[in-house]
Amino acid sequence: MNLKSPEQKNGYIVLPGERLGVIEEFIPDSGTYVKDSVIYSKIVGHALMDLINKRVSVYPIMNGVATPKIGSIILGQVGNAQTDNALVRIFKVGNKKISGIFGGIIHISDVSDRYINSMNEVCKSGDIMRAKVISEKNQIYHLTTQDRNLGVLYGFCSHCSTIMNPDRYEMRCPKCGSIEKRKTSIDYGHELL
Repeated sequence: MNLKSPEQKNGYIVLPGERLGVIEEFIPDSGTYVKDSVIYSKIVGHALMDLINKRVSVYPIMNGVATPKIGSIILGQVGNAQTDNALVRIFKVGNKKISGIFGGIIHISDVSDRYINSMNEVCKSGDIMRAKVISEKNQIYHLTTQDRNLGVLYGFCSHCSTIMNPDRYEMRCPKCGSIEKRKTSIDYGHELL
């Protein structure tokens, strides 16, 4: 297989993680990220090599898809909640589907203004949450829920996986009666996924 020159790469379809060039030859632009001086595609889209300005970008194939940016409100599913952080698989930015696979992390210090002992008081694996992107370091989106409209939208019982009901400051499972803590959004249970 022959390697394509930058002129031949213009407009071709790329996948997340596909190599586009190196920072010595191009400036990374929207839809890209850099790792070890190599520029990669962040999304599924068309590569654009601007040879005059020495920039490389990737534009989404489909209209209406989005990628997370600092300040974006995202929806995601908690994959793993540990003592001081939780990993989140992002599946929506605002009300738009995403183009690619994105992961986020929420640290215990970015959950609430009040003191939190453990992320187990905030979310559990499988929960659906709304959060805000506060930074992007090492291709991981750092998230916060420090707002009343941010937090868990759907919490699932740790014992039987039933959607839990809010009950004052705790969550109660309607099936097994288990009581758990969550940091819920003000509109818990009302977001359409």
